[in-house]
Amino acid sequence: MLESEQKLIEILRILNDSNKPIGSKILAELLQDKGYNLGERAVRYHLKVLDEKGFTKRVGYSGREITKLGVTELRKGFVYDQVNFIFSKFEEMIYKTTFDYKNLKGNVVLNKSILRYDEEAMKIVKEVFDNGISVSPFVDINKFKHNTDEYIEIKTLCGTTIDGILLNEGIPTIPTYGGLVKIEDYAPIRFEHLISLKETSISPIEAFLSNEMTSVLDVLRNGQGLIPANFRLIPSSAKEKTEQIISKLLKKQIGGVLSIGEDGENILGAPVSEGMCGIAIVGGISPFCAALESGHEVTINLAGEISPFSNLNEITKSKKTIIKNKKSHKTYHNQSVLNKAMNIMQKVDFNLETHKGNLITNISYLKSENLNDAIEIMNKAYKENSKYISPFYKTIDNPNLKSEYDKGIATICSLSLDGILINNGIMSTPKYGGLLEKRKDPKFIELISYTGSSIDPHEIYIFKNMTNITGKKNNEVNTNVKVQKNEKTKKDEKNEKNKAILASVKEIPYIAREKSLKILENIKEVGIPIIKIGKPQEVIFNSMLAKYSFGIVTSGGLNPIAAIHENKIDIKAKAVESISKLSDMEKLG
Repeated sequence: MLESEQKLIEILRILNDSNKPIGSKILAELLQDKGYNLGERAVRYHLKVLDEKGFTKRVGYSGREITKLGVTELRKGFVYDQVNFIFSKFEEMIYKTTFDYKNLKGNVVLNKSILRYDEEAMKIVKEVFDNGISVSPFVDINKFKHNTDEYIEIKTLCGTTIDGILLNEGIPTIPTYGGLVKIEDYAPIRFEHLISLKETSISPIEAFLSNEMTSVLDVLRNGQGLIPANFRLIPSSAKEKTEQIISKLLKKQIGGVLSIGEDGENILGAPVSEGMCGIAIVGGISPFCAALESGHEVTINLAGEISPFSNLNEITKSKKTIIKNKKSHKTYHNQSVLNKAMNIMQKVDFNLETHKGNLITNISYLKSENLNDAIEIMNKAYKENSKYISPFYKTIDNPNLKSEYDKGIATICSLSLDGILINNGIMSTPKYGGLLEKRKDPKFIELISYTGSSIDPHEIYIFKNMTNITGKKNNEVNTNVKVQKNEKTKKDEKNEKNKAILASVKEIPYIAREKSLKILENIKEVGIPIIKIGKPQEVIFNSMLAKYSFGIVTSGGLNPIAAIHENKIDIKAKAVESISKLSDMEKLG
């Protein structure tokens, strides 16, 4: 990333975090705190650049403020910076925690959740708190109206507060993963899914915020389901002291600890190296996951702010905790999607000359009554997006005869390309699963590393309704653009703007680029859409790779499945599931 772009990002972040306009003098001082030695003159130059882009605007003599477009660009346009920012954000929140649990004074980290107010939603939220599926019952509640609708804002204690408390007691913690913990008979069994806090543009817990992924209500009612949780590491020499502090915190009604491990012991399937201990803590936003699951409108902002603990009050007096603390541990190993992919790549034996052999396929399941409609949607999506969707597919019967989703649709997985390259002596490593915004200058607006995730990133984007293959979703409009365009251009932009498709980034040593190019010419005929082949050290569509490598961006094999999902057909997207022969597949179009 260029240094000048880093400075622009930090200026936007400072303005975004401020509730009032800021002048160049104060901006220069705040930038110095972040390690950027810029004078007022240099700050004014960067502000001029941001003004011209429409990301900031002058407010009288008060200074600058970030625009709506600037907020969008901060979130989406600089995604390669966001990949590393998530972890540093947690570190910042830990450092800013000043809470003294002995006298209940000081600053804590809060999540902020907003839901459209109704009695049923609040009843569900309170029931989760009553049963202890949270970090703490201490909350800050405020009601407000927007137009004619009434909303309620509830700020809850984030588990990151416990990291801050431990650090203040001389115990370093390393936030490592966010994920979903499987609960059986009210006891945590294992992490069903994990995403590393590093190399992701989206907070791991946020990635799993979907009524299709969490099942807090099921845990509440029958003791089985999936709940959000975070995972951190501490030095094993600090385990005894940590347990003492956690015990004291429980007496102050601050808890949510699901499990603490021994030296080098895997905790709930999360890997732990020798000399360290793992701690899993329930996600502080669990009560609002339950509201989301029951169909209520909820907006959740994770670890969003620092606030004095004195602002909080108990939402419940109940000290009940239905989830049992896990004492003994079976040996579970949570496999990263990269490891899974590298193993299944060994089964790829496709011959580019004869077009025979096996390729990796995704298999997504749906009910047979929806199959014909689904294939019709796939055909339409392919005709409209032939550059981004493979035409090959096949239908299968679900081998799980008890499932109501009795039919499967197999599509070619883009990891087949990596397998073909490896078979030809070229090391190709899946780097990111991303969400690519189609426009004149395409950009990744989300990136999740294959290395640190146990679930394929593309499945997450589909579950969370983040794709826009069909272009049906409402598009954001750049109101700052004042240049007049002819009717044809405006129509084309309307059709293409903000279509978000699934795409993957592969990383290949630059020394193999010439040989790779020759092979890639033939791969296009196989039905794996290649969007771009990068140059060495190129930031490709906002994704950064290792210094001595180049990237290949391919379209995701689940794009036709995403189109089906966008059309409100119930389908369970699954990536990297099996292998199939190309000759056994049908063709769209």
